[in-house]
Amino acid sequence: MTSQSVRLLNRPIINILNDHLIEYPTPVNLNYMWNFGSTAGVFLVIQILTGVFLAMHYTPHIDLAFLSVEHIMRDVNNGWFIRYLHANGASMFFLVVYIHVGRGLYYGSYQKPRGFVWALGVIILILMMATAFMGYVLPWGQMSFWAATVITNLFSAFPYVGEPIVAWLWGGFSVDNATLNRFFSFHYLLPFLITGATIIHIAILHQNGSNNPLGISGGVDKISFYPYFIFKDLASWIVFGIFYAMFVYFAPNYLGHTDNYIEANPMVTPAHIVPEWYFLPQYAILRSIPHKLGGVVAMLSSLLILLILPYVGLSETRSSSFRLLRRKLFWIFVLNFLILGWIGGCAPESPYLEIGQVATVFYFAYFIVITPALGVIEKVLLTYKV
Repeated sequence: MTSQSVRLLNRPIINILNDHLIEYPTPVNLNYMWNFGSTAGVFLVIQILTGVFLAMHYTPHIDLAFLSVEHIMRDVNNGWFIRYLHANGASMFFLVVYIHVGRGLYYGSYQKPRGFVWALGVIILILMMATAFMGYVLPWGQMSFWAATVITNLFSAFPYVGEPIVAWLWGGFSVDNATLNRFFSFHYLLPFLITGATIIHIAILHQNGSNNPLGISGGVDKISFYPYFIFKDLASWIVFGIFYAMFVYFAPNYLGHTDNYIEANPMVTPAHIVPEWYFLPQYAILRSIPHKLGGVVAMLSSLLILLILPYVGLSETRSSSFRLLRRKLFWIFVLNFLILGWIGGCAPESPYLEIGQVATVFYFAYFIVITPALGVIEKVLLTYKV
């Protein structure tokens, strides 16, 4: 090793990059499902960069917000491109993160010793949803305004503290200019909190090492992250980037709602208020409970319930690859989640409400009943065989 190499390795930043991006020992059998974590990081960077450029031209005022978005689209050089990158990037970001979470569920990445890594990932997901919701309000279109009105009003269901929370979010007695300013400020701030949480998420993960498709721990059969997995990740970025580009260039408004190209009007309520597609499963859970407070609690619990997995995942085997019943139930859960997404976009009427209620019951049962029960059953069967 040359004296210059020694000097470089004595630099703290170089050491950190070397430990986490170059020499980091990675299980040799990681498949392409593990690439979605790094892909999520790429989209986080895209969202921050495009968001900063959009903020340079955006005006957070109810009389000017809608026009400033049109100004970005029509008058700013490549403004349409930056906005479509940002709008569709949010959808791609959530798609990647949902797959990343699904991979963690399938391979048992929430089990000891990675429980805190999992919990931090759930917190990042919740921060992402808060950021996306506030960003959805900023164009100040019809769907933006009414989504803000409906969702913020949900907090009023909580006794005693609900009304003060709503008044604080609104900055007054209705969704107005103060609300828009607050949402813009939070939308700009939260991505940097997500970045900090993501860095901690990765650092803690690298302390205990990554999980792998076999679900076993050990210090053998590992290779350095660079060059092997860097180029494997790069292949995924390119493939997913092509998928992303198809929406940006050929269907930029496909994942949005046409009513958002109508300026917000408090006097005209849209026929059917729906959130963005990545909120639809939670929205279906909210509507499936015929009680306002119960629906809000169920919606929040649908995210917070992920935090209990390290405590209810009792199986000695992490990966679903070796658990036939667990694998089948996992894919039923995925189908159930997609059904919730479909129901969230449907009108709140029969039979959609009943289907949503059944899907909601299965969603919670999967975490509260099925997951711990499978662990107990597998332990009993293993003991019986021995």
